[in-house]
Amino acid sequence: MMGDSGNVRQLMYFAVLLMVVCLLQKKGEAIWLSLPATGTKCVSEELHNNVVVLADYVVISDDHVHPTPTISARVTSPYGNTLHHKENITHSQFAFTTTEAGNYLACFWADNPGGGSLSVNIDWKTGIAAKDWESVARKEKIEGIELELRKLEGAVEAIHENLIYLKNRESEMRAVSETTNARVAWFSIMSLGVCIVASVLQILYLKQYFQKKKLI
Repeated sequence: MMGDSGNVRQLMYFAVLLMVVCLLQKKGEAIWLSLPATGTKCVSEELHNNVVVLADYVVISDDHVHPTPTISARVTSPYGNTLHHKENITHSQFAFTTTEAGNYLACFWADNPGGGSLSVNIDWKTGIAAKDWESVARKEKIEGIELELRKLEGAVEAIHENLIYLKNRESEMRAVSETTNARVAWFSIMSLGVCIVASVLQILYLKQYFQKKKLI
């Protein structure tokens, strides 16, 4: 009985861990963008260093025009570096590993402004969701539970990296807040000092003025 209970607990624990993996892999769900007749539509995601990003996008004409109108796309890093740029396309993809922490931006616009309405389907994957687990399984000759455990290991590493990133961001934000508070405090002290000096000078001037007029 004790052995059966232990096996049940292990299976439940494994099921919970698999749910964590599935939740992490949901970051790879597709995104739909409706492009305006003129202008640009963008999608962004905040990422930390050393994160794999893989995306595939395709243009769909809402008016069912043939051939499908083309678009242009540009992906930029937080510091404005261009990571991907394509023009006159209906389908393409991009892949890169982040080297800067911050907001990564992917922008799309129609090549022929004023045309029909367009939609762009973007399959945006990051981190563990972007990893090719089929290639890993073939290369290392693993399958079944062993493969799921490997996915779980990757998920745990991703969670650990995210926690470290959030901790560093919190530390940076706290340092900025403390610096801002210190500057505000010094500015308040200086403003108070200026007001006191101005008040003293004004009193001395008025006293001298009234003395000259022999009013006091």
